[in-house]
Amino acid sequence: MGLINKIKYDIYADRLGPDCPFTHWKLYFKNSMKKLCKKKFNSFADSAEFRAGAYAVVCSKISLGERVVIRPTTMLFAFPNNTTDGSIIIEDNVMLGSGVQIYTSNHRYDIKGKDSIDQGYSSPKSVFLRKGCWLGANVIVLNGVTIGENSVIGAGSIVTKSIPSNVVAVGSPAKIVKKII
Repeated sequence: MGLINKIKYDIYADRLGPDCPFTHWKLYFKNSMKKLCKKKFNSFADSAEFRAGAYAVVCSKISLGERVVIRPTTMLFAFPNNTTDGSIIIEDNVMLGSGVQIYTSNHRYDIKGKDSIDQGYSSPKSVFLRKGCWLGANVIVLNGVTIGENSVIGAGSIVTKSIPSNVVAVGSPAKIVKKII
C-alpha cells in the first residue's frame, strides 16, 4: 500500500524533484517534461525547460517565461497559500546557473522563549526575475526580492534586497558593483 500512495503523491503533488521519482523520470525526456510542467506550473512557456535534478515546491505558484532553463540542483520554493504573495515569476530570457535557490518565505525566529522550529513562517513575499536578467551559479534569492531587467547577479551571491535594472551585483549580501550601459 505504501508504494501505491507514493505513486499517487508524486503524480498529484504540487512539486517536482528527485524526491518524486514517479514523475522525476519524465524530466529526462523533452516531450514528457513539457507535458508534465505545463500541467504542474502556473505558467510554463513553450521554450522553457525544467531539467532533471532540479526542485520546484508549490509549482502552481511558479511561472517560467520563454527560454528559461531550470538546471540541476536549482530549488524554487514558492509558498502554499491562497493569495498571490509567495509566487515566483521568472520572465522571458532569464538565465539561471545551476544551484540557484529562490525562497518566498522564511522561518520565524522573533518570538522570545519559543524555539525557532515552533514559530512557523514569516509572511510570504513574491520573487520576480525580470526579463533578461542573469543569476550565476549558486545564487540565493530571498523573499520579496525583484531582480531588474538585464541585471547580473554574480555566482554565490545572496540577494536580500531588490536589485534595479541594468546593474551587476555580487556578494553576501549582494551589492551593486557596476552599471551596465
